[in-house]
Amino acid sequence: MRDVAIVGVGIHKWGELWNMSLRDMFALAGSRAIEDAGIDHIDSMYIGCMSSGLFTAQEHLASLLADYLGVLPAPAARVESACASGGLAFRMGWMEVASGLSDIVLVGGVEKMTDVNGDEATFALSTAADTEYEGYQGATFPALYALMARAHIDKYGTTLEQMSQVAVKSHSNGALNPDAQYPFPVTLEQVMKSTLVAEPLRLLHCSPITDGAAAVILVPADIAKAKFKKRPLVVVTGAGHATDTIALHSRKDLTWMNSTEIAAKKAYQMANIGPKDIDFAEVHDCFSIAEIIVTESLGFFEAGQGGPAAEKGITARDGAKPINTSGGLKSKGHPVGATGVAQIIEVVRQLWGEAGTRQLNNVRRGLTQNMGGTGGSALVHILEKRG
Repeated sequence: MRDVAIVGVGIHKWGELWNMSLRDMFALAGSRAIEDAGIDHIDSMYIGCMSSGLFTAQEHLASLLADYLGVLPAPAARVESACASGGLAFRMGWMEVASGLSDIVLVGGVEKMTDVNGDEATFALSTAADTEYEGYQGATFPALYALMARAHIDKYGTTLEQMSQVAVKSHSNGALNPDAQYPFPVTLEQVMKSTLVAEPLRLLHCSPITDGAAAVILVPADIAKAKFKKRPLVVVTGAGHATDTIALHSRKDLTWMNSTEIAAKKAYQMANIGPKDIDFAEVHDCFSIAEIIVTESLGFFEAGQGGPAAEKGITARDGAKPINTSGGLKSKGHPVGATGVAQIIEVVRQLWGEAGTRQLNNVRRGLTQNMGGTGGSALVHILEKRG
């Protein structure tokens, strides 16, 4: 396989974007990525989107978005894996370039979530869980992650304050991200006293409903080295993909993300490194407890130590293992189909040295972890700066 590099990125400010349609957002992010890379064509395109049919009554995104981006007749495909749709789209684009099938591939993600009412949005998101069993019993995602939080509390003594510190840290980072939906800090007291959603989770432990899109351009590393010299070379060195049961009741342990663990092991093996070699990471913090469990499942911390790590500031921007410098899903927002691609953008910008006031010092390797539902699917990618 060929080494694959990222040479262009595109994103816009996320939020409740009443005056932008799904096609508008994607065209904006995609055109920005194309302009950023300085290219005049693409060979193919992958689009991550979870549920445009339910959110906007629009399917057949391959034709629609290729048309509105102005890249016809380039082949395009829509990719779905619930909230991991963007991460899976990136994997598909990486595979196409690595295989030699194409030289220039655009990978994008998009979701328009606010054109329906709250009940309809809740239903659309619930289809990422087991609708026949979990959904039938009325278990929404806050309820499912609350079960995971309660299990983690009972098994390891994780505290409400530790979970709340995750949200405080994410908002501290997001306050420095001009593209974030909620770019403002929150205090520990505000998080812990926010409205109870599903015990023990409060409102400020939960990611929002978001409209947004993101896109990146992938090319072979040798072409990037020869023709795209204005920035450091950033290469995908590891990639992992795994699945798990869709329903929580079928799992042996509610406090562990098995799909994330396996996907990470595959990525580490491919990159010939271990968790200690990762300088920073963007992970799927759809709920604060998710970040705690994910950082443990990735091997960053021992089981039960993700909460204490957040409390001690280890995952802060100036900590030993910075997590979600973008603000994460909690502060940056979570347009489900776009999240996995936006994670890639944050890691690339950090490695390029273009993350603005949230820029980390002396980073060489970053990791992204994007998952669907309660971890029924997971993608892990490792990016490395070379030269």
